[in-house]
Amino acid sequence: MTSNEIFSTRLAALRKERKLSLPALGDILSISSQAVSQFEKGGDMPSFDNLVALADYFNVSLDWLTGRSERRELWVERKK
Repeated sequence: MTSNEIFSTRLAALRKERKLSLPALGDILSISSQAVSQFEKGGDMPSFDNLVALADYFNVSLDWLTGRSERRELWVERKK
């Protein structure tokens, strides 16, 4: 599976886990539901800003979202 396919699959799964419609996720990102649909179908990839917004909204790492890691949760350095 390519990184685009992994991203598309993971984005669709995250949206469904949150029970969000395509228009609702589009509203969150200030983009159209058609754009979100294209992300999930692998037709288009989001801008860097939208990738970061998706990772932040779903509280997942960018590496996981884009298929670079199997570790879904964010790694947060603890300050001493």
